Amino acid sequence: MKTAIVTMLLVASVFAARAGDPKYFEIRVVDGQTGRGVPLVELLTVNHLRFVTDSAGRVAFFEPGMMNRDVYFYISSHGYEFPSDGFGYTGTRLKPVGGGTASVKLKRLNIAERLYRITGEGIYNDTILLGDKVQVANPLLNAEVLGQDSVQAAVYRNRIHWFWGDTMRLRYALGHFRTAGATSELPAGGGLDPRIGVDLKYFTNADGFSRPMCAFDPENPEPVWIDGVCVVPDEKGVEKLVSHFARMKSLGEKEEHGLIVFDDAKEEFERVATFDLKNRWRCPRGHAVRHGDFIYFGEPFLNVRVKASLAALRDPASYEMWSCVADGSPLHEASIDRDANGNPRWRWSASAEAIGPEDERTLMKSANVKWGAAFFQPTDVDTKKPVHLHAGNVTWNEFRKRWVMIAVEQGGTSFLGEVFYLEADDPAGPWLRAKKIVTHNRHSFYNPCHHAFFDQDGGRVIYFEGTYSRTFSGNSDATPRYDYNQIMYRLDLADPRLDAVRK
Repeated sequence: MKTAIVTMLLVASVFAARAGDPKYFEIRVVDGQTGRGVPLVELLTVNHLRFVTDSAGRVAFFEPGMMNRDVYFYISSHGYEFPSDGFGYTGTRLKPVGGGTASVKLKRLNIAERLYRITGEGIYNDTILLGDKVQVANPLLNAEVLGQDSVQAAVYRNRIHWFWGDTMRLRYALGHFRTAGATSELPAGGGLDPRIGVDLKYFTNADGFSRPMCAFDPENPEPVWIDGVCVVPDEKGVEKLVSHFARMKSLGEKEEHGLIVFDDAKEEFERVATFDLKNRWRCPRGHAVRHGDFIYFGEPFLNVRVKASLAALRDPASYEMWSCVADGSPLHEASIDRDANGNPRWRWSASAEAIGPEDERTLMKSANVKWGAAFFQPTDVDTKKPVHLHAGNVTWNEFRKRWVMIAVEQGGTSFLGEVFYLEADDPAGPWLRAKKIVTHNRHSFYNPCHHAFFDQDGGRVIYFEGTYSRTFSGNSDATPRYDYNQIMYRLDLADPRLDAVRK
């Protein structure tokens, strides 16, 4: 109750008195549990006019032929529910009147709560049309960015540094494909409370559009993606912002990959090492987390680690793998290192083959090995079915006193659209049970990332974002403004439904 009251007070403080065009009729869709406006709710008229709530859960409605008349709106939203009538129609009838307001309450099915869109155009478009002000500095357009793919983030020099993949622009069908970047202040350093939003300050060109962060190889036109962003000391003890990069020939084929370091003067990355293309594991990958003297990497499972130094990250021989294969042996069931009882013996090794979830599933087909509990094969606590996770990240959570994972399922109800929560006692696992916290209807929400620097109430409340898109979903319908952009969610780890992952 306290959290809900604080949320409502915060949201109320975002808006000033209405001073917009009086012709608009305000439709506000709210979460029945918190009273907060729900973004990404679709309202569809009988003649197929579609309206989508902005990040405040609002629609500024004006259709000259429909004003001052009863209008029926179908209502739908990923992970939220509105009651159906006796004919099975899910919606409601409203009478749009200029300057008037109507509120629609939804039941949240998702355990996580959808908060706002972080990137793209028109984040608070309807709120601005209705004449209200918001605390976000750029509620309509920021650095001419229309869409951004897959976030990486790290705190460096007391600021959050954000990076994304391919970036769409306002003035042409093609944007840029060499990693976009921005910074924002930490909440404790003057930044927005993450319940409200994120004020992004993009690195831009002279024309105002987001500029490439990986411009070090202009002769080659291929996209450059980065992952495994982390902060480590160099040989002089100076902290450096470091990342893995991959120059991509196609979605799944690399032309080159290696290590890059952020140049603070140029405000872009410089290449400092190139790795063998056959090197699958001995490099930063996925998302990074610091634990003790090591940086751990995973996508989402943490199965690679290296000493937290720039020198170690540059040297493939310094990386250690989480493995149950005998040192120096090929990845094969006959090479599994076993204990006295015949079970696989897992440990960190500098000379063993790393094991990923697909590798583990392949090895598990052997009837000659007593596997017990596998490390990377969690089960859905509700359906009791295996969950094949695609991407996400792992962080330590002080409230749960365990390692927690936010990851998206490959396949499932909606391909790359189902997000799960997991816990483990060790950063490597085993990850045994998973609880679905977000669902989508034929839409993707891929590469989710929990931002531990936003954790609140001692880690009880966490924030994560992901890329919302029709891509990979099989759905040809792109949601206006939201498609191919980042959406933030909040999860209360005190929710008793999450306790099932511990049993």
